[in-house]
Amino acid sequence: MMEKEVLKSLEFQLQEGLAWGMDRVSRGKESCEELLKDLRAEIGDCTRCVLCKGRTNIVFGVGNPKAQLMFVGEGPGADEDLKGEPFVGRAGQLLTKMIEAMGLKRSDVYIGNIVKCRPPNNRNPEPDEIAACMPFLKKQIEVINPEVLVCLGKFAAQTLLQTETPISKLRGEFQNYGDIKLMPTYHPAFLLRNPNMKKAVWEDLKMVMKVLGLRVGENHKS
Repeated sequence: MMEKEVLKSLEFQLQEGLAWGMDRVSRGKESCEELLKDLRAEIGDCTRCVLCKGRTNIVFGVGNPKAQLMFVGEGPGADEDLKGEPFVGRAGQLLTKMIEAMGLKRSDVYIGNIVKCRPPNNRNPEPDEIAACMPFLKKQIEVINPEVLVCLGKFAAQTLLQTETPISKLRGEFQNYGDIKLMPTYHPAFLLRNPNMKKAVWEDLKMVMKVLGLRVGENHKS
């Protein structure tokens, strides 16, 4: 369950009119790419929370800077920490298959995380760690300005929606993140442990596809 401290620490950040507001993102792909580079430079060799002590690489995010679809996960694992790219391990391979089942490529979407450094032993992020990273994720979302956000797992969904509602009750229905449609669904790592839930996630993704105007084919394989 999301700790109440997270909700308190994020309340101001999520409502604040940051300088990276929507008036700055009505640009072309190249301008958005430059804004993301500026944001990465702003993060620098981050020491804003204790996660910096054990990381190998900051995992900023990857993908199309003007993507219509953005995926947000919890945080990097061991493979992601080594490579400096989100979702490259087993869960990432499954996410790639999910994206391809939608008729897209990884390069068509943008992928990020709530925290950008790996928590030790893949533990859950602490409230202060989430709060330290959240302003940068918010800026990424503002720059990319996707039509749909897909939150992978409870931490991503609960953090962006400022709720303690379980992911099992959140998934399957669109929520609002400002003017952006947000679809909570299960994390690919959860699906690796519970393959019987892949059908539920595919139903969530089909709803996303309809919003994006993507054809929902009959040749999907779980």
